[in-house]
Amino acid sequence: MTINQKPPMPVSPVPIVSIGAGGIVRNAHYPAYRLAGFKVHGVYDARDETALAIARDFGVEHVYGSVSAAVNNAPERCVFDLAVPAIAIGEILEALPNRAAVLIQKPFGENLEQAVRLREICRRKKLVAAVNFQLRYAPYAMAARSLIEQGVIGDLHEIDVKVNVNTPWQIWDFLEKAPRMEIVYHSIHYVDLIRSFLGEPDSVYAKTIKNQSSPKLDSSRSALIFDYGDWKRATVVTNHGHAFGPEEQESYVRLEGTRGAIKFQMGLNMDYPTGRPDYLRYVTSGSSWTDVSLEGSWFPHAFIGTMASVMRALESGSPIETSVEDAYKTMAVVEAAYLSNARGGERIPG
Repeated sequence: MTINQKPPMPVSPVPIVSIGAGGIVRNAHYPAYRLAGFKVHGVYDARDETALAIARDFGVEHVYGSVSAAVNNAPERCVFDLAVPAIAIGEILEALPNRAAVLIQKPFGENLEQAVRLREICRRKKLVAAVNFQLRYAPYAMAARSLIEQGVIGDLHEIDVKVNVNTPWQIWDFLEKAPRMEIVYHSIHYVDLIRSFLGEPDSVYAKTIKNQSSPKLDSSRSALIFDYGDWKRATVVTNHGHAFGPEEQESYVRLEGTRGAIKFQMGLNMDYPTGRPDYLRYVTSGSSWTDVSLEGSWFPHAFIGTMASVMRALESGSPIETSVEDAYKTMAVVEAAYLSNARGGERIPG
């Protein structure tokens, strides 16, 4: 049995022009592009020293002093790689040429109202646009999908996501000003992953709250329950303030079917950004658990898949799995989660 862990690649990759060069670009985007053989043509960041440093470290030839300079000096065929705070996405999309190809770092806005506006811009300008929901392309997520598609665990009916770690949120100082945090900036990955496996939920129940370890953040602990009717279930439970050593930290996804189960560890979340080892194992009825050798990790390997999908769309018109239209549906589920959080639970009778 072949267990696929790699995304389809473009025949002729095009250059990349980066707008934004923060930690996610240094730790994931550029290492992924180096592995894939994708060329970064130029980079812009609001902080000149950040752009100059990453250009030096990764051999990027062109450093631009403004968004307009990056756009005006970009190759005719390229992919613009946006990695900026969500609030800044719209202005940059407006600056891109019509029909340009663009990969937008998640989230697709901080709320559904912003997502509607961003989708309208992409439609009006006819952009070849995707959102960087790259967890779908992590080797363990692709391996799990490959096993499920081959019928190894039967019909999938349950997904359980558990994250209990100590996340260094201070790396992203802009998050302290974000009106929404944990679900839209982190658990959104799991919302998107669940949608990719089970489709659209009927509704969602959610509660997201603060943690004493990160009091300036809007929230850093969440619990979500997805309603898929009477036979399917999906849950996400996160706590990013478990500051009591690594022994009991957890970061996993468990998928159960009618004939078996899959479990994989997302080691990146533990001791971020260094991470701890990943694993994936599966079991079928009447047998013992089998370990699968993984070919890479979430960072940086998953970032190859999202960029490759945009390049393939530009090259041949192939569909983009994390297109703006699909990303909007993930944002709609996130919005429903925040509405559920605001409305609160059912009061106990008496």
